[in-house]
Amino acid sequence: MSKQVVLEFPVELPEKSLKDEEAFKRGKEAIVMELLRKGEVSQGKAVELLEIDRWTLFDLMDKHNIPSIDMTSEELEKELHQAKEIFRGK
Repeated sequence: MSKQVVLEFPVELPEKSLKDEEAFKRGKEAIVMELLRKGEVSQGKAVELLEIDRWTLFDLMDKHNIPSIDMTSEELEKELHQAKEIFRGK
């Protein structure tokens, strides 16, 4: 299932501009990146919507200044501590 988004442009915009696939691709990318920034879609959903792989998503997130890991410094510290404990146990 999908939803349709309608955008309005001024009549002065050349007709060929409205058929520019690259412009639409970048527009969709911008919308998905903003939804990701707001936490309204997951990274997995963003990958699916943009039909890209996870590594390309990370590049896009960097381009749009969106952190790939969304956690506080305290949460990160806890994760690092737990990882160190796991590796010490081996």
